[in-house]
Amino acid sequence: MRLSLGALLGIAGVAAVVARALGQEPEWLGRAGSVALAMLLSAALAGRTGGRPFVFGLLAGVCSTAAVVTRSDLLLGGATVGVVAIGSVLAVLATVPATRIVDAVREVVVAGFVAGSSALAAYGFAPHLDLARFEYLTLGLAIVGCFVMIYRLGAGLHGLGTRGLLTVVVGTVLLAFTVAYAELLRRYGTPDVAHTLAVWAQWTHDHLGGVPRPLVLLLGVPALTWGTHMRARRRQGWWVCLFGVAATAPIAQGLLDPTHTWTEAVLAATYGMAGGVVLGVVLIWLDVWFTLPRSSARRAAAPVALRPEPRRTEPLL
Repeated sequence: MRLSLGALLGIAGVAAVVARALGQEPEWLGRAGSVALAMLLSAALAGRTGGRPFVFGLLAGVCSTAAVVTRSDLLLGGATVGVVAIGSVLAVLATVPATRIVDAVREVVVAGFVAGSSALAAYGFAPHLDLARFEYLTLGLAIVGCFVMIYRLGAGLHGLGTRGLLTVVVGTVLLAFTVAYAELLRRYGTPDVAHTLAVWAQWTHDHLGGVPRPLVLLLGVPALTWGTHMRARRRQGWWVCLFGVAATAPIAQGLLDPTHTWTEAVLAATYGMAGGVVLGVVLIWLDVWFTLPRSSARRAAAPVALRPEPRRTEPLL
């Protein structure tokens, strides 16, 4: 019953946002769709983390409705930040262990679908935002929220082990470096470097229709691909999945960039996910080669799920 109601709410919300984006009246249609999606995403995250879906879904509905009714830029901005952060975390937690490489690819698609739903919700609110600050804030909130949940799911920091600790350190350094380098380049980059990147981005845009984001391509999607596969064998996989928000948050932010069309945003996310999956598969094979016995390495594409988790629609905690 709850799944059917959620599906209907999601379909209605997506239809309303898309209809408004296509120019349909009335004016409030898109924001009403965003309220419905905000309620659905909040309820789903609460249910997945062992909370009360009805209570948190209703609370999200009340808060987002207040923002829509008052038309306050501050409240609409807060609702947009909240729905993107919630959707980014839910996209990671909605995944299940992948016993085969093809299953890991499926989980990346699932995470991208959930993140895309939060992107529609954010777009429907039609907020007035400082895009750079918005992206940093939502990414930070998503990382903190995911860390809090994965700290419990991954048996705390003591459950990392040597390999897990090394993975988290490398992922953190890569995340910090990518974000810091992009900001320094935007503010202080030399004309030659900026021109080279601009030429590459323009060529990619002209020939492929979209430019994948480095965070999605190099960190977020590979982490989700490898992490969901690792979770079938080791709890440490949750700590690898933590960096999946580096993919789900940018995907959820994608439709709010006024310099890109919906087609460009979808293509950029698709290319980032496709390239990231290839890198993730390479990481899976390297992990299997160095950690499993040689006699098992040939069966690495379909290992036995040694630690199954609850189904996607059941609480993790």
